[in-house]
Amino acid sequence: MAEKPQPVRMLYCAVCSLPAEYCEFGPDFEKCKPWLIKNAPEIYPNLLQEANEKEAEKFSERLQSVGISAGAADEADPSSQSVSGETSSSKPEEVKRLPGGKIKKKEKQEVVIEKVVRNRRKCITVVKGLELFGIKLNDASKKLGKKFATGASVVKGPTEKEQIDVQGDIAYDVVEFITDTWPDVPETAIYFIEDRKKVPAV
Repeated sequence: MAEKPQPVRMLYCAVCSLPAEYCEFGPDFEKCKPWLIKNAPEIYPNLLQEANEKEAEKFSERLQSVGISAGAADEADPSSQSVSGETSSSKPEEVKRLPGGKIKKKEKQEVVIEKVVRNRRKCITVVKGLELFGIKLNDASKKLGKKFATGASVVKGPTEKEQIDVQGDIAYDVVEFITDTWPDVPETAIYFIEDRKKVPAV
């Protein structure tokens, strides 16, 4: 008598819900990869190898970026100790560098207000830099919209930084509102852009 055929147990992906063997043909293979590495390494051995290589690269990058600290250098060199026998623990301030080796400048804490005219009629007031004072832009846009009874939204500007666009010409009224609502923002840190020049609000 022939043996009863046993049911085949299928492994389904928790991300795309396809059988694990078909994940590579699905729409979200990149998202599936971590799950497949963890739960089905025998189906995709190449993924495990790729993950190991990436980890090795990250680890080597970390090793290259780590330098000898000033404290360690002082311990190695006894001549750097002071008369009292203490090592100098003052560390130089960390300098952020951009990929080309240029030093990244700290952003100036300032709010810039600009009036933009669109389609020769519509006027929009753009407020930039509130986030530098620890203000959440979504909350600020809601408050601005409520105060001036107009539309206000957080959008990405030309420099990929978020800014608040408020409908209407409220450039001069908004200064008083900002300083009253957020006392951390000094009036001296608020500027207007007029004729492509930055002008202090006070």
